[in-house]
Amino acid sequence: MRALQSLPPLISLNAFEAAARRLSFRLAAQELCVTPSAISQRIQNLESNLGVLLFHRRTRSIALTSEGQALYEKVHDAFELLRTATAQARAYASQRSTVTIALLASFASRWLAPRLPSFQSAHPAIDLHLRPDISLADVAGGEVDMAIRYGRGAWPSVRSLQLMKERLSVVCAPALLEKATALRSPEDILGFPLLTSHTQQPFEWQAWAEHFNVDLHGIRTMHLHDYNIVVEAALAGQGIAMGRHRLIARHLRSGALIQPLPHAVLDDPTIGWWLVLPHEALRHEARAFRDWLVEMARVDLLGDMH
Repeated sequence: MRALQSLPPLISLNAFEAAARRLSFRLAAQELCVTPSAISQRIQNLESNLGVLLFHRRTRSIALTSEGQALYEKVHDAFELLRTATAQARAYASQRSTVTIALLASFASRWLAPRLPSFQSAHPAIDLHLRPDISLADVAGGEVDMAIRYGRGAWPSVRSLQLMKERLSVVCAPALLEKATALRSPEDILGFPLLTSHTQQPFEWQAWAEHFNVDLHGIRTMHLHDYNIVVEAALAGQGIAMGRHRLIARHLRSGALIQPLPHAVLDDPTIGWWLVLPHEALRHEARAFRDWLVEMARVDLLGDMH
């Protein structure tokens, strides 16, 4: 009984895990079907219970403290076990099949999620378990059925199939340039903060800078946890981001983000979104998702031609 009593309320731990994973009270609230203020209150209760500060709270973002990061790594693993166990139990009880896909949260929310209803309609007996994470899941070892990764491909011990090439250009909010001289050449970005997302293999800013002969040494850089946060920071006018057009097309169409250097666009055929598969044959359910995903990517590419 004492062991149970020593635990903080699970409802607070659940709110903390969701907010830490997404680095957003708002997105955590959407995931847990509560209000952002409820998430904030539950995390405050957890901080009071533990006696430590878990988040640095900023005007438009949050970041984990060192204590919060340490707690998150353990709590996340625990909730992953609970989610996996629950999903397995439900699948067994209902004779449904689950396909697990590892991917970046930005790709999941900005490209994949709006298209998922068509898969669910065509395959109502297949449940998709999306695992948004920056770290690379072990596809070869069977940790997930497949992964969707961003980069140049050629990951070891797996098969890689390019789904879509990515178009890269610097983007920002129109307000960022209202009180500044217009950008006329790629070197003009050096007067602004650059927004970058955490990645195990950073390359896109370097690739763009090398292509357009820009020296980024010493430039002010804001390192953010996830590309979703990069986009939100750019929309808020906090700096210049490297725009991944597959993910920000809606903001470019609306004018919320602009390309201050419309001719400085990098179309490197090796940079894009890749479907990563094990060498072993896929289960029938996983093949169904793979085929659907390849078709959705093909439709997206055809849209570029019109």
